[in-house]
Amino acid sequence: MELNGLRVSRETQERLRHFATLFQKWAKTINLVAPSTLADLWHRHIADSSQIFQIHPKPVTWVDLGSGGGFPGVITAIFLAELQDGWVHLVESNHKKAAFLRTALRETEARGSVHAIRIEDAPAEIGECGAISARALTDLDGLIAYSAPWMLSQENCHGFFHKGRDYLREIEKARGRWEFDLLEHKSAVEQESVILEVSNLRRLV
Repeated sequence: MELNGLRVSRETQERLRHFATLFQKWAKTINLVAPSTLADLWHRHIADSSQIFQIHPKPVTWVDLGSGGGFPGVITAIFLAELQDGWVHLVESNHKKAAFLRTALRETEARGSVHAIRIEDAPAEIGECGAISARALTDLDGLIAYSAPWMLSQENCHGFFHKGRDYLREIEKARGRWEFDLLEHKSAVEQESVILEVSNLRRLV
């Protein structure tokens, strides 16, 4: 099996398939993603989320903000299971979604844990991390503000954020109050989308 042109091991493939089965089951009663995208679960959500680990395939500690239906947090945690190292802290304040995330992590034996708290409260509960991820949560300026407690205190902490066609406007807005290094990774799934890698964050105002 390949995702985004890269080979996926049989063990990871089985975990991803089991996650997809769980997701479809829970999505019948909980709004985990936009209903219009359910039919294209593998391409729109699983393959898209897999790009995060494929860009940064290291056994680090992640914080996944607004984890929702598990994208990209659970997918990253599944890939880390193969490395037998690294961890994902999934932050999701909705308790029904948090229950799904806990079930998904447990049944796929993924390397992660769920924090059913507000994002603003997460830095006090979650210690240092090497990477931060978020997908379909808020604009880049907002994502950086959420990530700042970790990124400002840790030199090597990088943020990885999925963004759509308006990402240039979001970058311009964010640079109004933050200084940061930026890498644009072109999406292998959506032609006009990118994953923005933010590092070396400094506050301007």
